Amino acid sequence: MNKQDLVGALAEELKKQGVSITKKDTATVVDAFLNVVQNELKKGGKVQLVGFGTFGVKKRAGRRGRNPQTGKEIRIPEAKVPFFRPGKGLRDLVK
Repeated sequence: MNKQDLVGALAEELKKQGVSITKKDTATVVDAFLNVVQNELKKGGKVQLVGFGTFGVKKRAGRRGRNPQTGKEIRIPEAKVPFFRPGKGLRDLVK
């Protein structure tokens, strides 16, 4: 499912729940949600959706690696990486 499919499915689900909203407005809501999550992660925070999961940022330690072309050892610097940890409700649903 890509973003366009998600917007269509979300619009249909909202119609089932009695909310009349266009796909264009639904796309705006999806974009706004993504922007809020991205801005919170950029600040180093996290977004918890109980039963669904947590979006957050982890610090990955620096390490030594190898350049596959030359075999020369290189230093890989530490980095901040985004993560998603599914909640119990989502894990149970997927089982």
